Amino acid sequence: MWNFIHDRRSEIAFNTYQHALLVFYAVVIATILAVVIAVVITRIRGLDVAANQVSAIALTIPSFALVGLLLPVVHLGPTIGLVAVAFYAVWPILRNAVVGLQGVDPILLESARGMGMSEATVLWRVRLPLAWPVILAGIRISTQMSMGIAAIASYALGPGLGTYIFTGLSKGGVAANGLNYTVVAIVGIVVVALIADGLLVLLGRLTVSKGIR
Repeated sequence: MWNFIHDRRSEIAFNTYQHALLVFYAVVIATILAVVIAVVITRIRGLDVAANQVSAIALTIPSFALVGLLLPVVHLGPTIGLVAVAFYAVWPILRNAVVGLQGVDPILLESARGMGMSEATVLWRVRLPLAWPVILAGIRISTQMSMGIAAIASYALGPGLGTYIFTGLSKGGVAANGLNYTVVAIVGIVVVALIADGLLVLLGRLTVSKGIR
């Protein structure tokens, strides 16, 4: 195992970097989409129930099936991996964003409007900051989930450590280095996931006010 890692250290580092970058881009896109959709949902009565049902159904779609559905629209390569990961990443964030925005005290909103704030200002300076801890919790869940889903993207020639998993599987796990490929991929994904979660915890401490914490 040590010789395997030493001989391929540059390749492993590059694939690990690509895996982390794929998840990062997907989660950023998912966060923007989820927050925008959540703002719309919280303004229309009863739409939150429908959103929860849709998210529950969407998360049951097998990742391989989603890749198959995307193939006629998106060609093989990094793009299909990004779209697939972002698709799954958006739902946990959306749920938490809806809960967070709905949980803001109406009295605080009325006070903000009484001070002359516009709806856009109330959203940016009151609702989103107060809902941010809940939204961030959804981002953490989504990031961890996306780490595993990103490995499936390699099936459609996407980037990341998933290439090692499929290489190991193609070797049956017993051929030369078959097990090494799989173990390196699994350990690498776990390490990246732990580092990402630690960075998100740090982000929370930097962006969530002490009063809310």
